[in-house]
Amino acid sequence: MACIARGTVMLAVAVCLAGTAAAAEKRGEAVALFDGKSLAGWDCFLQDANVQMEDVWSVRDGVLTCKGEPLGYLFTKKEYTNYQLIVEWRWAPGTEPGNSGVLLRIAGDPISFLPKCVEAQLKSGDAGDLWGFYGASIQGDADRMRVVKDHELLGDFAGVGKIKANEKPPGAWNRYEITLAGGDLTVLVNGEKVNEATGLDVVPGKVGLQSEGGRIEFRAVKLVPVEKRTK
Repeated sequence: MACIARGTVMLAVAVCLAGTAAAAEKRGEAVALFDGKSLAGWDCFLQDANVQMEDVWSVRDGVLTCKGEPLGYLFTKKEYTNYQLIVEWRWAPGTEPGNSGVLLRIAGDPISFLPKCVEAQLKSGDAGDLWGFYGASIQGDADRMRVVKDHELLGDFAGVGKIKANEKPPGAWNRYEITLAGGDLTVLVNGEKVNEATGLDVVPGKVGLQSEGGRIEFRAVKLVPVEKRTK
């Protein structure tokens, strides 16, 4: 009986520890930020105040299209802190690929055509690069850190260059998996880890998609809340 009791206790402890680990990595219910039908849940900033959101961003056949002009960004009305963000994008077939970005933890109002935020780059050929604008903190491998001084529009900012490239050719669909957990940021492109950063500001913020000169399409923007891991 003593042996059975001990085994039972050990099993109970193992189950308890497994439950604790699962709780530490608990994920919430997925939220479709883009419903495939409309711009519900989104707002917009554009540098030209005379241009309406619908003149730049449109939805057709389950695809969200950004015309790319004027400069600005679409942003969620709600704020999020820790999450995995799934974004599927492509450069519109038959057009010249350009620039865009996924904006994370947007803090405050726009300062130029961007607010204070961290960006997961979408510029063709550079997907996976990470940038922090207007004082948004970001750190990474010293060999991949980049610092830009006195930029005409953005002033001083820093970022972390991608570890590897894993984009598909322009016109093909790509998939971003962006995970923010506390101050840590991990980025996968098409299933491969391409970058990571640390030292991010742990603050609630909106999620954004940039209008930055290229016609870009999105067919999925989904967020899964992630409970911050405890060590």
